Amino acid sequence: MSEAARHPGAFRQEPRDPLAAASGSGLVVRDRPLLVLLSGGGDSVCLLDVAVRLGARVSALHVNYGLRADAAEDERFCRDLCARLGVPLIVERVTLPATGNLQAEARRVRYELAERYAEGDYAAAHTATDQAETVLFRLATQPGSRALAGMQPRRGRLVRPLLRVTRAEVRAYLRERGLAWREDASNADRRFARNRVRHDVLSALRELNPEVERAIAESARQVAEERAFVEQAARDPALGVAEGTAVVRDQLERLAPALQRHVLAALARRAAGHEVPIGTADTAAILALARGPGSRELHLPGGVRAIAEYGTIRFARGAGATPPPPLELPLPGAVQFGRFRVAARFARCEGPASVAEPALARDRLPATLTVRVWRPGDRIRPLGLGGTKTLQDVFTDAKVPRALRAELPVVEAAGEIAWVAGVCVSERFAARPGEPAVVLSARLARGDGDSAEGQ
Repeated sequence: MSEAARHPGAFRQEPRDPLAAASGSGLVVRDRPLLVLLSGGGDSVCLLDVAVRLGARVSALHVNYGLRADAAEDERFCRDLCARLGVPLIVERVTLPATGNLQAEARRVRYELAERYAEGDYAAAHTATDQAETVLFRLATQPGSRALAGMQPRRGRLVRPLLRVTRAEVRAYLRERGLAWREDASNADRRFARNRVRHDVLSALRELNPEVERAIAESARQVAEERAFVEQAARDPALGVAEGTAVVRDQLERLAPALQRHVLAALARRAAGHEVPIGTADTAAILALARGPGSRELHLPGGVRAIAEYGTIRFARGAGATPPPPLELPLPGAVQFGRFRVAARFARCEGPASVAEPALARDRLPATLTVRVWRPGDRIRPLGLGGTKTLQDVFTDAKVPRALRAELPVVEAAGEIAWVAGVCVSERFAARPGEPAVVLSARLARGDGDSAEGQ
């Protein structure tokens, strides 16, 4: 007897209709802008139709990589579909490098373009089936609970409104609505590991439980919630490492093993700028390192070192890293600045100024901004201060670690500092509510693979 048969009420409350799932997700909001990533495949066609029906201010982005013989037909299909639905469509034709992981690169380009063009959030059409495939793939290749947490409904401005319905339910919706879609023949190519998971592993598991996608997706949701709880506990100010760069071994050893791992992973992530897997054996090795005399190091994957100095544990990247050179940031646009991805998008200022994602007045900015590192003597006019202040004092007041000061993006407009990422925004450039604005963001580059193939 299948798991679903033994527990007939296990998924009774789960939505079976994509429209209801998207509505219940809270990720598609009437009259708010939403950019749909439209490949022409069934899942993205469903998402586009659902977003229109729910009254969002929908636009679409189709990226033509030119990799398949029928790529032009896919583009034509998307143009026709958007014309019928009255949805503005952006088409980008890109050429990917001939070497490397094409799917990963295509994903990176797609999300980068979405960040550039989206006025608000942008939506990918990942389903519960994609979630199950992602979790199974990660389970086989990435140890740790993070692999089991799967894709999240929201990551920054990327949203996934269909994550609680299966691919089969999406197809049923399309047939009921009389909507056509394009099939990507490469999804059946078993040379790709993800496709073997899709067609072999997941098919075999369906014989054990026809509701296997929902079972895996529900498990992923619970793991994600539990990870969030532990991570919040690891940020408890009482631990003394909430925003710090080091932890005392004696303090760490008083914590439960799960908290030990999360504290170390958080410190390693801050140092590296990307996720660093810290397992049980790594935790034990780092603690053993800190019990020894003097200063000792342990090299971890990703070019990160755990450093123990007289009972204190900290992490560092490879020695001798040079600051990134200044870069020009077009409006709108994005640049990779060291470990940070700095982006600018057009929007309308909707509220008070934020140092995390400030809205700067468009009419006070030049056509391009400059992104650079802090220099001695730099000054800014902080919002609400009524005068200028050195960045040295701003960093000290905000308790910004010295190691981080040397790499934080500083955004300059016509020779004047407009924003220090996550720390301070200039009063001179801050937009007022209702004004046309340029919204800036600076996010650490991620290496989490939080994605699924296909749509």
